[in-house]
Amino acid sequence: MTGPRPAEFKRVLIANRGEIALRIVRACRDAGLTSIAVYADPDADAPFARLADEALPLNGTSPAATYLDMTKLLAAAEHAGAGAVHPGYGFLAENADFAQAVIDAGLTWIGPPPEVIRALGDKVAARAIAARVGAPLVAGTPEPVADAAQAVAFARTHGLPIAIKAAHGGGGRGLRIARDLDEVAALFEAAVREAQAAFGRGECFVEAYVERGRHVEAQVLADARGDVLVVGTRDCTLQRRYQKLVEEAPAPFLSAAQQATLERSAAAVCREVGYVSAGTVEFLLSAAGQLSFLEVNTRLQVEHCVTEETTDVDLVRAQLLIAAGHSLAEAAGRPGGTTPGRHAIEFRVNAEDPGRGFAPSTGTITRFWPPGGPGVRVDSGVEAGSVIGAQFDSLLAKVIVTGRDRQQALERARRALAEFDVAGVRTTLPFLRQVLTEPAFTAAGPDGFAVHTRWIEQDYLPAAAAGPVPQTPQNPQTGPEEPDGDRVAVRVGRRWLSVDVPGLAQAREGPLVLAREQARERLERAGQAAGEAVRAPMQGTVIRVEVADGDEVEAGQLLAVVEAMKMENPLCAPHPGRVTGLHVTVGDTVAQGATLCQVTPGQVTAD
Repeated sequence: MTGPRPAEFKRVLIANRGEIALRIVRACRDAGLTSIAVYADPDADAPFARLADEALPLNGTSPAATYLDMTKLLAAAEHAGAGAVHPGYGFLAENADFAQAVIDAGLTWIGPPPEVIRALGDKVAARAIAARVGAPLVAGTPEPVADAAQAVAFARTHGLPIAIKAAHGGGGRGLRIARDLDEVAALFEAAVREAQAAFGRGECFVEAYVERGRHVEAQVLADARGDVLVVGTRDCTLQRRYQKLVEEAPAPFLSAAQQATLERSAAAVCREVGYVSAGTVEFLLSAAGQLSFLEVNTRLQVEHCVTEETTDVDLVRAQLLIAAGHSLAEAAGRPGGTTPGRHAIEFRVNAEDPGRGFAPSTGTITRFWPPGGPGVRVDSGVEAGSVIGAQFDSLLAKVIVTGRDRQQALERARRALAEFDVAGVRTTLPFLRQVLTEPAFTAAGPDGFAVHTRWIEQDYLPAAAAGPVPQTPQNPQTGPEEPDGDRVAVRVGRRWLSVDVPGLAQAREGPLVLAREQARERLERAGQAAGEAVRAPMQGTVIRVEVADGDEVEAGQLLAVVEAMKMENPLCAPHPGRVTGLHVTVGDTVAQGATLCQVTPGQVTAD
């Protein structure tokens, strides 16, 4: 097949922010291209805007007024004389209309063709494509379901649990799992509502849910000549609310047959649709060892780094070369394919508090000391002084640790995460450190590699709640807020320092254990004292209010939902009682800790 005429571009507009924008800036520099950043007002001093060759303001503070505004982005590209646009991931990366608008403006789109994005962005259509090429599939509806009744009918036919999923979009939004027929209707409405809010389209379909499954995927590169290469496999099973937290390459503990099916199916799906550029084909692996096609992400993945570290393929530069008309062999740098020679694990350090259900955390980063040393790579878009708001994604940094095998990668990961020091906002670091002691993940236990996509919610968090309190950052003025595992706070002069005491987490007696329990009791008493107040767990926007002032509610009844950093956070009644002082409505912005209402204790009266 004759190759396309090479595209002529020397200047690349980066239609994104943060860590991925900086990653593209660096790839452009390696390739001898000029990088042009665009930035929202809060990002004016961000590292990506500072390190790009050029940077243009988008004059706004919200995603809708900046990184999601196609008109502004195209105007910036024209003003700067860009010849190509790289969308990164998130925002408009999988928006076919934006891809088409870029092409119509005479620019090169660094990604798959718009028609491919449309075909694979519709999950129902993608399932049909997978079926045509013989990829493994679980039972599912061939079209979006019209109402909850159809979802119930599917469940009656195929059994429970079922997954109700947005037909468009991803990232876990518009996804609900129903395990009881009585909850299907409410979960269907919730999925439709979230899909409409997140993607502008509320269509949902239903498929059989793979209980306790693993998430495995194939990284693909394809050129405009029709050549497709599976660069490597990954495991992204460790997730919270279907948002990935830990990823590794190659996917461990796959049989030769499973790996062959995974790679063959991924390549076949991409060939079928005429895929071009980098993409990821995702699968679920059941506890019984059966693979099933999940979806295709028509963009660069957050976790692309682990594949780069294990194959020596620069995926971002490969995207640039393919967009410029180069062959797959030229872009990948190895015409014979890729064979992973190392093992890499990526840990997402997010501005979230594991001690409060991974609630988003906002504020100013006062200290940011990333790790280093052999086998450690840190991709980050923040630094000391960066302000973390609620309007953008919570990702602060990715720690990518590489070793000759999985065991060495785990050893280096323990060292790297122990070194990483972030202050000013709460982060996922305590959880990530703890994961590295869990036999279910390290495969040191009798059941081997036992994590699954709901392991955090179903196995880890319940166990953590019954054991030592997860670590949270220390306040240097007032002292420790919570003890954690093998760590204890010690006051030296006017400062509190966090000190490791090996074995403390397993200890059952002694003065340090007593101090830990006293700290826990102080927290519980403080929570009980303010127990009637229902407070916003983070700065965010009220997207649902389910009660009215004066309503009587049951313990655990949903009162409101606050959205921040793309996550919905339900607020429920702490005990039976009457709602008083409700003063928020849908659309209100609330500060972290703000009181939304009170629930006055008392028995709920029967009708």
